[in-house]
Amino acid sequence: MRLRPYIPSLDFDIISKWITQPREHAMWCAGRTKFPIEREDFGRLLDDIALRCGDAPFLATAQDGTPVGFFCYSVDPQSNEGMLKFVMIDPAQRGKGYGKEMLKLAVRYAFEFTGAEKVRLCVLSANEGAKHCYRGVGFTETGTDKNAFSYDEELWDRCHMVIEKGGKKCLQKE
Repeated sequence: MRLRPYIPSLDFDIISKWITQPREHAMWCAGRTKFPIEREDFGRLLDDIALRCGDAPFLATAQDGTPVGFFCYSVDPQSNEGMLKFVMIDPAQRGKGYGKEMLKLAVRYAFEFTGAEKVRLCVLSANEGAKHCYRGVGFTETGTDKNAFSYDEELWDRCHMVIEKGGKKCLQKE
């Protein structure tokens, strides 16, 4: 697997097809973009988090260059902590280990290239598959914001997770 910068003109049409259901969309972005994902709206979101937090979007590809995943990453120089956001995997590629592999590369990038001591992320409680993947990489829950997001008639908690540099699982190969 490889990581490279997300290139909107090459990648948007591909990743915009990965989230096909409103509930899945809500779990992915907590209502931060329209459903289905639209180019201009998604571009505004990426610009906003880049300006406010320094986030950069990345694409994960299989060895042959086929896109398999997407995420945004930033590092806070004050706290020396990285933050992962908007993690998604091509649904046709789920269950093949690409999510864990992409996250391990993202964490490795955070520790080795940006000097982060910890990497954080948030995940909504309804997204059990993502939580399972994050735990498999070595992320642990550090807290929960109860009823942080509502979808239809459901209330979902926001779970905060972290992985620390030097943790047992963080850079292990499977």
